[in-house]
Amino acid sequence: MEEKKENQVNIELTDEISTGVYTNLAIITHSTSEFVLDFIQMMPGVPKGKVRSRIIMTPQNAKRLMMALTENMEKYEQTFGKLDDAGTPPMPPMNFGTPTTQA
Repeated sequence: MEEKKENQVNIELTDEISTGVYTNLAIITHSTSEFVLDFIQMMPGVPKGKVRSRIIMTPQNAKRLMMALTENMEKYEQTFGKLDDAGTPPMPPMNFGTPTTQA
């Protein structure tokens, strides 16, 4: 009987990247060919935030990311309980001269 080999991918995670980056705001912009996700750290009482990481991907990969986040959020809530986002203040409208942004 023939065994099916699963696709395997080797992924390297350097020490520098493995520590991660804390962010508390994401701004998403897009063109016809790419999505740009800027992850920002805002400090209380400070009007200026700092972009800590920028991810650029194709619309197809952005949709895959959205589906993966949705699936993982559902699993999280099944394990730890439903998150209540009612206490989250609405984000003010932002326009950086790019297509409509969402946070």
